[in-house]
Amino acid sequence: MKPLTRAEEEIMQILWEIERGFVKDILTPMTDPKPAYNTVSTIVRILERKGFVSHKSYGKSHEYFPIVSKDEYRSFIIKKMLGGYFDNSFGKLSDFFKNDETLNTKSFQ
Repeated sequence: MKPLTRAEEEIMQILWEIERGFVKDILTPMTDPKPAYNTVSTIVRILERKGFVSHKSYGKSHEYFPIVSKDEYRSFIIKKMLGGYFDNSFGKLSDFFKNDETLNTKSFQ
């Protein structure tokens, strides 16, 4: 498994939420300015080649659905972050959050 780009991750977040949908269904919840239909279609096909998404065909239309769960991807990303930034130590990660005053709940509101 490889990390997703921001655009790929945005589309995966939507697919995890809606569970399955056509490109127009993926576009609907996106924030403005929304990407072009063809852009979303291209990214979904890239996600399919990467093994994150599959589809069911209805003639020329494709209904897409995730084949990698959000939990699987979350686990992958956290393990990658732990290895890359915290020497595979959950304790170091925990200390980082505990000691970084910029990461309090008011920062995210």
